[in-house]
Amino acid sequence: MPILFNRREPVSATSDGAERRRGPDRRTRVALALVYGCFNPRRRNPRRDGEHAIGAIDWHHPWWLVIATLIIALCAGDAVLTVILLNHGAYEVNPLLAPIVRSSGVRFVGVKIGLTGAGVVLLTLLARVKAFGRLPVALLLYGVLIGYGVLITYELRLLGWL
Repeated sequence: MPILFNRREPVSATSDGAERRRGPDRRTRVALALVYGCFNPRRRNPRRDGEHAIGAIDWHHPWWLVIATLIIALCAGDAVLTVILLNHGAYEVNPLLAPIVRSSGVRFVGVKIGLTGAGVVLLTLLARVKAFGRLPVALLLYGVLIGYGVLITYELRLLGWL
């Protein structure tokens, strides 16, 4: 039985051209594959030299979970401190979040944490990729963590708690 290769996808076929695949195509169940891969990782390192694509690995070092959790915790602290500062007469300088914070403090906290969480997940997935051809994306995660630390310190000083 010959194996026919297309430039895009290999297809296994018999001599009469019929496919030999049995059962459902496993590539159509992406969500199930992602959940399964979270608990049963197979690729801890890229398989080929120079392979730094998002799908090259499906396991990330636990250290990135620590960094991501710290970023989300500092983001939540920043959101709460922002609401407290707004109650003391401050104003939101972020033009995207200012309308949301005026309408509801709870919605502001949810949107802020949600947007930051989505960004942290994306940066964690891209941690091994080089941004701009040479800067590892992992350094951006460290930069976000340091930025939130500086911001929390600034807000605490504004409140006179530090």
